[in-house]
Amino acid sequence: MFRGSMVALVTPMLEDESVDFNALEKLVEFHIASETDAIVAMGTTGESATLDMDEHCEVVRFVVEKVNGRIPVIAGTGANSTSEAITLTQCAKDAGANACLLVTPYYNKPTQEGLYQHYKKIAETVDIPQILYNVPGRTACDLLPETVIRLSKIKNIIGIKEATGDLDRAKTLIDAAPKEFAIYSGDDGTAVELMLLGGDGNISVTANVAPKAMRQMCDKALAGDGQGALAIDSLVQGLHRSLFVEANPTPAKWALKRLGLLATDTLRLPLVPLTEAGQASVEADLKNAGLI
Repeated sequence: MFRGSMVALVTPMLEDESVDFNALEKLVEFHIASETDAIVAMGTTGESATLDMDEHCEVVRFVVEKVNGRIPVIAGTGANSTSEAITLTQCAKDAGANACLLVTPYYNKPTQEGLYQHYKKIAETVDIPQILYNVPGRTACDLLPETVIRLSKIKNIIGIKEATGDLDRAKTLIDAAPKEFAIYSGDDGTAVELMLLGGDGNISVTANVAPKAMRQMCDKALAGDGQGALAIDSLVQGLHRSLFVEANPTPAKWALKRLGLLATDTLRLPLVPLTEAGQASVEADLKNAGLI
C-alpha cells in the first residue's frame, strides 16, 4: 500500500509548449529531497488531457527512470475511452510504474454500471495495482460509493483518490471497503480530516510547492496527531485555496516559477497564464506559508 503525501506532479514545459525534461528531472529531485512519499506522474495536474499518448508515456518512463526506485511512481492513465486507458495503463506497467491512477471517464457520463465495467475491464487486462480517481467537479461523472465498494473486490484495484471533499462519503468508504483498500484524499483542504477518519494519505496539488509541510502534515495525521497535523495545515490552508483560484495547474505552475523551481509557467491551450489577480492571491499565500 502507498501512504502519506503523494504529489500530483505538474509537467514542466518550454515556451514552445514541449515538455521540459531538464526541469522535470529537477522537480523529481526536489521531491525526493523533500521526502515526498510518492510521485504521481501524468495525472490530471500534469495536463494529461493535452499531451498526446506518446508524450504521456515518455513522461512516465522518464520519471520512473529518474526516480530509480527511490520512492514509488504512480502513473496517471485514466481516459474517457476504455481502450485508451488500457493502452496508457499497459504503457505505465511496461515503464516500471508502481501503480496507476485512473480518473473517471469525463464528458461521456457513463452509468454506474458503465463505470464498473470500465474499471473492471482495465484491471482484468493490465496486471498492475490501480487506484480509482473520483473528481466530479472536473469530470461531470460521479463514482458513487456503492460502485467503489463493488470495484474494491477486484484484486488489483487497491484504492481510490476521493476528491469531492465530502467527509461523510469518505467515512462511508473507509467503513465499508475492505481494510486493505486505501482511501486517499484528493482535496487538500480536507485531507487532514480524511486521514484522521482512517484514510491513508493525500494525493496533493499543494505538495508541488510545499512538499515538506505536506509530508510532515500527513505523517502527523496518519499517526493520529490531529493537533499537530492541523497546526501545520494552518500554514498552508491559503495555498489549498489559491492554487485553485484559476484552473489547476495554472496557479501551481506560476507558484513554482515564483519559487525558482521552473523557468517558465507555460501551459498548453486552452489553459492560459495566471491573471494578475490570481498572481496576487498566490503570492500572498506563498508568503503566509513562509515559502518566500
